[in-house]
Amino acid sequence: MFLNTRVRRGSMTEQLVVPEHDDASTRDRVARSILEHGPSTAADLAERLHLTPAAVRRHLTVLTDAGHLESREQRVYGQRGRGRPAKVFVLTDAGRETFHHAYDDLAIRALRFLREAGGAQAVTAFAEHTMDEVRRRFTAEGAEYATPADALTDVLNEQGYVANLQPVASGTQLCQYHCPVSHVAREFPELCAAETRLFSELLGSHVQRIATIAHGDGVCTTHIPHPVERKKVS
Repeated sequence: MFLNTRVRRGSMTEQLVVPEHDDASTRDRVARSILEHGPSTAADLAERLHLTPAAVRRHLTVLTDAGHLESREQRVYGQRGRGRPAKVFVLTDAGRETFHHAYDDLAIRALRFLREAGGAQAVTAFAEHTMDEVRRRFTAEGAEYATPADALTDVLNEQGYVANLQPVASGTQLCQYHCPVSHVAREFPELCAAETRLFSELLGSHVQRIATIAHGDGVCTTHIPHPVERKKVS
């Protein structure tokens, strides 16, 4: 299949034949860039992917019409300048499903059965168990990294969470741009709670979960505060 587009040059109109699979490949790149970097403006995507703004907007329109993206006003922290906030694009549930198939329905039914048979504590125990692989990999490889947060980020990437660290004034934010079990965690928040407890354990610090994909946010964000320096008692 091919798409025909017309380009006017001077007084001439030329017809270009563009392979449809090339367009699909570029849309995949656009969607994956949003997956890996979180909510993005058209300008962000154009710069990141080395595309023209017009090309990016065309692909964003197709992805939005297909239900894979939705647009929101960009959040502005601090004083906002004049004019309307920029529009950012985020993946919808349907858009995320194109990147993974986690057998969500089966997992949800299994956890419902577990809750009915063993109560809420059984679900919590299962959620803790799902974190064992992250704990094991962190314990085995953590000494090779400059900081525990760097080690945890790398382990999460190995597990498919597309994670990175973002410095902020009060510490560091651990951002996860993908969650393979977000649909399940929406009904069973015990999964998110177990993950947060594990982060605190491995990092040796209190952490605060600010946002989650399961609750409709574009990125799972965990705040890791700066260590508190204890004053010496003379």
